[in-house]
Amino acid sequence: MFTILVSALVLALLFSSSMEDSVTQTQHSESVLERESVSLDCTYETSAGNYYLYWYKQPPHGGLILLFEQYSGGRKSNEAGERFSVNFEKDKSSFSLRITALELGDAATYFCAFRS
Repeated sequence: MFTILVSALVLALLFSSSMEDSVTQTQHSESVLERESVSLDCTYETSAGNYYLYWYKQPPHGGLILLFEQYSGGRKSNEAGERFSVNFEKDKSSFSLRITALELGDAATYFCAFRS
């Protein structure tokens, strides 16, 4: 049984967003045992009517890997596989990532991002 360190940081990719837009992740790191689950929370503020939210993974020695793209109108793209899921609550400005059955390869930094 190994402990997996999952880091969550804000990726301040506010592409063409206004200064009023922001994303926040409350957890800085989580230490979780293999085969357990973890949820990473992301909240955002925007005045935009249409926007996109993203979750990315960055392994210790690698580049960014897109996991999810969520359009505010409801369309979602899952590039991560069945152990990964998101919960998008537009009315609460919340976009959380859940990873189940954690594996050693899940040890990484996870980024939430926003684009209007």
